[in-house]
Amino acid sequence: MLFRPTVEADLDRLLDVVVDEPVSWAHPERVRAELKLGNYRPEWMWIAEDDGVILARVVFWGMPADAKPYSIDCLSVHPSVTDRVGLAAELMSAAIEQLGTKPEYHLFLPNAWRERPDVAAAVGWRAEVMARVGIAHRLERFRYEWTPAAPVPEPSRRLVFRPEPDDEVMVDAFRRVAQGTLDHSTLKELATMDPVAQARGDVESYQHNFRGERDWWRLAFTPEGELVGLALPSANNGGPIVGYIGVVPEHRGKGYVGELLGEITRFHAARGAEVVRADTDFANVPMAKAFERAGYVNTSVRLVLSDES
Repeated sequence: MLFRPTVEADLDRLLDVVVDEPVSWAHPERVRAELKLGNYRPEWMWIAEDDGVILARVVFWGMPADAKPYSIDCLSVHPSVTDRVGLAAELMSAAIEQLGTKPEYHLFLPNAWRERPDVAAAVGWRAEVMARVGIAHRLERFRYEWTPAAPVPEPSRRLVFRPEPDDEVMVDAFRRVAQGTLDHSTLKELATMDPVAQARGDVESYQHNFRGERDWWRLAFTPEGELVGLALPSANNGGPIVGYIGVVPEHRGKGYVGELLGEITRFHAARGAEVVRADTDFANVPMAKAFERAGYVNTSVRLVLSDES
């Protein structure tokens, strides 16, 4: 058995791989599109090959400027393989060793997926593979979508929204709203990072890793000029998204999060968005309720497996 990254000559065979399990996977159209964008690379697509036959593959994803991939988009094993967990774990181990990183694995699943035996089984063996290579921490997120079938939220009567071109002002706003956050990713970073460094990393990430424009960003103030929070409309390869919403601690519990979300939704709607997507952690109940009040519909679940070491 040979474990190796692909080369351009492998593309046609790679595109012939079909996953018939009910989980998200890198289908041929996605492979072509992400290769064109630079989010997939031949060296980030690994295969287990026996006598010229692809028996397993793992597809990693990252931004074009990244030296290492950020996440895993697809893990599949040919149905003829009897020990798919063992083969996939060997493939993952070989890829991780050469890439020098343990990316997160993102799986998009139907709601209530545990109640569907076929989905639970598809997730189960993949999770076992990830656990064997140290990618065992689980986080589930709600995926929400707004479409023009829902009303566009009314403008806020309590907040004034302003653009802020100074990155250092935005860094301070990110730092303030991160205090007491319920967002798992932010909490994880703050466990090992200085709050200012963490906030600066967020600002840089939203500027360089997303397709939204910097001048879309807004800070929200009371009429008296007190900072309430920030609202970042943004976009990724799939289209418009709710990039970031945050309320400073002293103004929480006043219903402002819905008005920040409304500002982002109105911004995208004014630009003709057919759909606006957003994720929030299962534990972030206030954010989930704000999405539902604003006409967003919970369409699926994103399961994230990661290394917490």
